[in-house]
Amino acid sequence: QVQLVESGGGLVQAGGSLRLSCAASGRTFSSYAMGWFRQAPGAAREFVAVITRSGGTTTYADSVKGRFTISRDNAKNTVHLQMNSLKPEDTAVYYCAALEYWSTSNADAQYWGQGTQVTVSS
Repeated sequence: QVQLVESGGGLVQAGGSLRLSCAASGRTFSSYAMGWFRQAPGAAREFVAVITRSGGTTTYADSVKGRFTISRDNAKNTVHLQMNSLKPEDTAVYYCAALEYWSTSNADAQYWGQGTQVTVSS
């Protein structure tokens, strides 16, 4: 069992930055790939970024590539999402997820956090 708690969301102006964090409980954190997904009002939940168990490989959605960076610290059971050059279309609830294997599909997530709201004003 893994419990995930996100933090770091908020209101920011377009062009600004935010850093999301996800703290995981349990001693098996390093056995999961970790991902970030987001869901805007009226839209489906979509993939944002994923990082492998070791942190050696990262993958991003085209919409955030070059602006967002995912990282993890297995010693501290945390995963982060650094978001730069934010745009109004990045406004959504952002969810941290633990995946048994590398995947960009939210259907493959085994555990979800409660989500943190990110709002980007124009």
